[in-house]
Amino acid sequence: MPAPLVSRRDLAFLLYDWLDAPALCARERFADHSRETFDAVLDLADQIASDHFAPINRLLDTDEPRFDGERVVTPAALKVAVRAYCDAGLLAAGFDHDAGGMQLPRVVQRASELYFNAASVGAGVMCLTPPNASTLLLHATARDRARYVPALLAGRFSGTMCLSEPQAGSSLADIRTRAVPQADGTYRLFGNKMWISGGDHDCVENIVHLVLAKVPGPDGRPIPGTRGISLFAVPKFLVNDDGTLGARNDVAVAGLNHKLGWRGLPNCAMNFGEGRHLVDGAAGAVGTLVGTLHNGLACMFHMMNDARIMIGNVAAGLAYAGYLHALDYARTRTQGRLPGAKDPAMPPVRIIEHVDVRRMLLQQKCYAEGAAALVLYCARLVDEQMTAPDAGTRAEASHLLDLLTPVAKSWPSQFGQEANSLAIQVHGGYGYTRDFAVEQFWRDQRLNPIHEGTQGIHAIDLLGRKVRLEGGAALEALWRRVAATVDRAAAIGGEWRSAAESLEQWRLRIVQTVRTLHAAGSLDRTLANADAFLEAFGHWTVAWVWLEQALVAERLLAGAAEADERAFLAGKQQAARWFFRRELPRIGPLLDALDALDMTATEMQDAWF
Repeated sequence: MPAPLVSRRDLAFLLYDWLDAPALCARERFADHSRETFDAVLDLADQIASDHFAPINRLLDTDEPRFDGERVVTPAALKVAVRAYCDAGLLAAGFDHDAGGMQLPRVVQRASELYFNAASVGAGVMCLTPPNASTLLLHATARDRARYVPALLAGRFSGTMCLSEPQAGSSLADIRTRAVPQADGTYRLFGNKMWISGGDHDCVENIVHLVLAKVPGPDGRPIPGTRGISLFAVPKFLVNDDGTLGARNDVAVAGLNHKLGWRGLPNCAMNFGEGRHLVDGAAGAVGTLVGTLHNGLACMFHMMNDARIMIGNVAAGLAYAGYLHALDYARTRTQGRLPGAKDPAMPPVRIIEHVDVRRMLLQQKCYAEGAAALVLYCARLVDEQMTAPDAGTRAEASHLLDLLTPVAKSWPSQFGQEANSLAIQVHGGYGYTRDFAVEQFWRDQRLNPIHEGTQGIHAIDLLGRKVRLEGGAALEALWRRVAATVDRAAAIGGEWRSAAESLEQWRLRIVQTVRTLHAAGSLDRTLANADAFLEAFGHWTVAWVWLEQALVAERLLAGAAEADERAFLAGKQQAARWFFRRELPRIGPLLDALDALDMTATEMQDAWF
């Protein structure tokens, strides 16, 4: 029997025992829901992911999409899986009823997505479609919303976001794609985009690209920097007002990028306006403005921030998959004997009985379950931001989400990779072969610290901007929530009081480090070790998340009678102990280097390498 994709008991613990998702049903937006409907969605996600996605994970890794010179062709099994997912309504689950969605709370939606992330990230050709549709709903014209959004949410169309260019990468100020205004109010786009996930494939009828481009200024030249960037909706096929497809747009695939992992998801180099598909006899990809002119980055960041939480969720799902595969292997694989066993005739033991294997599994559990908890906490903040009855609560949720988004994207990506590496190690030599799934999980995971903003970009964002946002309002909001956790732990006493005291001591240390860094008098000195700050702050945040879980487990243990339930709760608390004893102290050397304003990397010269 294959390992489960995700622990259902853990999801129930996070959603119901900790984050109290059913309380959202008292709000008008979610009034049609209950814990029963949430469970039904999780059951459906588990079933479709297990039946359609997990079985093709290896196929998509070995039978990559191919470009025939005109279009990207994918395996037939992927089309079946995508159709099952879309037809079940899961693609549109978080959207309004009027748009064809379930109006599902974001926290439940993200929990359901964990199943698909654990089953096959390579099958995620629709992964950017919901944030694409959300951006159009928020910023596009009524005409474009009507033309694109229903088809996107039904899974007839898919969506992309086209930011990076071959010469620019993450430096969006240097993009060269230009948008030339036309007499009919449309624009003709000319340029090249790189690293476009789902840029072309044959699982849908049409693809709607959201493209960043520069409109010529009064002098006929693009405005330099990011000020001149606008956002455009550019479909592969033009769409008539009645929803039918029109002419082929001047959008073409230049080629496929052949990746280390995520191989089932086509990653394309795209050409806009190269003249291969003339529209009305002229070159240029026809696009319409999304939002206002020169406000493209603000519009696109709506999509990017959603995608960043999505990547944290992907990283959590992959870490979870590797952990459960390693756990299953450790419980069934026999090898060796315990140190005290002197009789060579004794049968070998299951490797989970070896302490070093238990150590690796416990470390994976901390990373995988900690990552899932962090991402779901942020998803719960989205629900608060959207539906909390009072403005103060909505504002606080917004501040917390701004602060924690770089952490929720980066920490699972970094330590999910550690978890997947440990999963290979538990398997030993077998883990390094393609006969076991854990090597693919590791390869798939490696992309997550890169896309939707690299670790370095998120580190600079966190330290350079987010901790000072609105005079430190976001940090203060987090401190208040942590203080409430510390107070609850103090009331319980014992080891959890000690853990809370440790958490508070490290918080004070982080506060002092932030002050030191921002008093450095030089932006170079402040940001020289931003990556260390991101790691330290992320580890501290996840320690808080683990303390929250430990306190919930403490409460539930008082009424738990069944052995399986007590074992689950004891496992939660043991993971929290490990995190406080072995993981949280790791931030000390990182903060030491930050406090010293270490400039070793900055002072390193090109010629010295």
